[in-house]
Amino acid sequence: MQKRRRFEQTKTLRDRLISYARQAREYAAALPPCPRKEDLLRKARQADTAAHLDEWLSSPGLQPPR
Repeated sequence: MQKRRRFEQTKTLRDRLISYARQAREYAAALPPCPRKEDLLRKARQADTAAHLDEWLSSPGLQPPR
């Protein structure tokens, strides 16, 4: 039986999503108008949205009452 390879993330999910979005936008800026560029920009917007959702879900306003 193979063991599952596990590793611990060094950066938070939000930081990784923001970094991915920035890199995707930088790469897309170097491309001419094409479907690949539009795809990268769409994925960057999705990563931004996911980062905002992660921030919202971890906000103190959503914590259960004690």
